[in-house]
Amino acid sequence: MFDSVAIAGVTGAVGQEFISLIEQRGWRGGRFRLLASARSAGRTVRIAGIEHTVEELTESSFTGVDLALFSAGGGTSKRFAPAAVKAGAVVVDNSSAFRMDPNVPLVVPEINPDDARNHQGVIANPNCSTIIMVTPVWPLHRVNRVKRIAVCTYQSASGAGMRAMEELQNQTRDVLDGKPAKPEAFPFQCAFNLFSHNSAIDETGYNTEEVKMVRETQKIFHDDDIRITATCVRVPVLRAHSEAVNLTFENPITPEEVREILSSAPGVRVVDQREPQHFPMPIEASNIDDVLVGRIRQDISQPDGCGIELFVSGDQLLKGAALNAVQIAELLT
Repeated sequence: MFDSVAIAGVTGAVGQEFISLIEQRGWRGGRFRLLASARSAGRTVRIAGIEHTVEELTESSFTGVDLALFSAGGGTSKRFAPAAVKAGAVVVDNSSAFRMDPNVPLVVPEINPDDARNHQGVIANPNCSTIIMVTPVWPLHRVNRVKRIAVCTYQSASGAGMRAMEELQNQTRDVLDGKPAKPEAFPFQCAFNLFSHNSAIDETGYNTEEVKMVRETQKIFHDDDIRITATCVRVPVLRAHSEAVNLTFENPITPEEVREILSSAPGVRVVDQREPQHFPMPIEASNIDDVLVGRIRQDISQPDGCGIELFVSGDQLLKGAALNAVQIAELLT
């Protein structure tokens, strides 16, 4: 394992998951440097029973560091990741800063692990909604090429960070107590509501989250010809994203074939019981590593037999963020 690991953004929601995963996966013997903003410097964090003091993130924070896990926002990554690479560290970045850089691999370990080994100092972690979709789609694509993906997402508060998760909890209490909800982290009330993903909308009418799903999937699959359309929505769920995924394949495929392929696919768990209607739910996907897949059925609008419908749920903080980054790091050891 790495001799020295830095975690940038350690006090955030994903940073806290990094700590839990490091403990669970037995990253023993290494030194840890915990980094955050000046506001969080001086706090203590326990890793494997040892107290560590959080330091302010600066350009000089990475001396002697072998691996730097970043989850502190795109601006922070753009500013500090080059300093980490210059100091000799490999950066696994959870932000959008480098994802579409042609010189930076964008990696989901179950899909394109070899890309991670061709890095130039930085490896990008894909967007959470992208990871949760492509993990079950890839094993199908390998058997029968996917020509088109139409996806609608139901994205949890955790995708906007710890402050947004706290806001959902506080708003829920307030509304139930008859008090007005107070949107701060989100532009609209999140409790008992849903709204279009709160990212910038471009001239096409697509928001940034939707564009990420299109471009990132094509890059990860090394296939720019896949046609992809997405509609991304925020829902009042704490930490797991769900997605309705419609696939069009090159050749006919049956739901039974899909179940068989996915039953042995890494990182995937089939939950598809028509009786008693037990399918993927965010409450069951929370705090587990696998992406849950169900509602597997033929798309009756595609009479040629090339269409399949799926419904998936995955933990946004784990496979959608921290776990995928940790798995990338483990590819390098």
